[in-house]
Amino acid sequence: MSDFPTRITYAAACEIVDAVAIDRQRPPERCALPRAHGRVLAADVHAVLQQPPFDNSAMDGFALRHADLGDGDTTLELAGEQFAGTALDLHIGPGQCTRITTGAPLPAAADTVVMKENAAVDANRVRVLVAPGPGQHVRRAGEDSAVGDRLLQAGDVLSPSRVALCASQGMAELEVRRRPTVAVFTTGDELVEPGLPLRPGEIYNSNREQLMGLLRAEGLEPVAWPTLPDDPGTIESALRHAGNAFDLVITCGGVSAGEKDHVPALLQAQGRVRFWKVRMKPGMPLLLAEGGRLGDALFLCLPGNPVSVLATWLTLGRRLLDGLQGRREPRLRLHARLGTDWHKGHERLEFLRGRLHCGDDGVLRVEPNPADGSHRMRAAADSDALIVLAEGPRDYPVDSVVEVLPY
Repeated sequence: MSDFPTRITYAAACEIVDAVAIDRQRPPERCALPRAHGRVLAADVHAVLQQPPFDNSAMDGFALRHADLGDGDTTLELAGEQFAGTALDLHIGPGQCTRITTGAPLPAAADTVVMKENAAVDANRVRVLVAPGPGQHVRRAGEDSAVGDRLLQAGDVLSPSRVALCASQGMAELEVRRRPTVAVFTTGDELVEPGLPLRPGEIYNSNREQLMGLLRAEGLEPVAWPTLPDDPGTIESALRHAGNAFDLVITCGGVSAGEKDHVPALLQAQGRVRFWKVRMKPGMPLLLAEGGRLGDALFLCLPGNPVSVLATWLTLGRRLLDGLQGRREPRLRLHARLGTDWHKGHERLEFLRGRLHCGDDGVLRVEPNPADGSHRMRAAADSDALIVLAEGPRDYPVDSVVEVLPY
């Protein structure tokens, strides 16, 4: 039997998860820009072009020399047109201007743009009705980035605006971390697939759909395996098959200490358990293991109660996933004021379900859901955040500031 920590603190579990993830970080790969959304960068991105690449107009209007403007209305000669898309190599002399559109290159000698709405045109004469300030409505070459600037760091998550930034540099591919392949198992003789009739003692399998949705929300393409019966031989065979084919195997149920909970003993005998049982509520019987004789996969074994699945995935499961992909930026963590009094009567760190809202005063508040049992899925569905309640029993008066983790 392996020697491993058990009943550890949440903080200790986080440290182990981080260490395992760093050791198992996925290798880099090249990814076409349209498929890079949501991926994690594996290398820094530096500018190869200055942005903007040339001085250009920020408005539709008329490009001019600010020195030609007088104290009152000024009339200038219209000396040509410059539209976006083609540089005409125009040059304006004293007392001249050119019609220009947004994004068009600024003609030589022009340094200011007057908005179309602030000018009047009569044949080839333009009267400036409202004089712009020096350099107004001009985007200068390189004001956003210069060649060689670091635009993004390895570990950054590629949001749409970051992908657009890379597109503005003409990049067709990016180096990103591979996403882990994931197999999902639910276990238990009592589980029945939705749509089939229930017999006495049976329940519908909700954990599979919950986990598959949570994983897909992270951009993964998980594979759901058939529900495993409470039979150690069948469980071992299925987990060995998955452990040799996937990077991460996630199980739900069968991980506590009951007579039908076969997963811990199997991983103790065949793999390397990194920890089992975390002092958190819900989700204490969480187990993390390396496959050993069951294959090269990591095994993240979640409890069977559906709220425990949600809480353990959002806290430690998602942390493992982020580490495997080398994500640099932490997940969003907020602070809010409790909307009601709350009594915590146990020692474990707790992740309570709640709903966030922000009033006209700009203060973020969270309303705890009183249905706090780990089987109360309706409470989890009615919530949108986990409220972090510190270790140890204590009372939280209304308006106490607490940390919250949005779903």
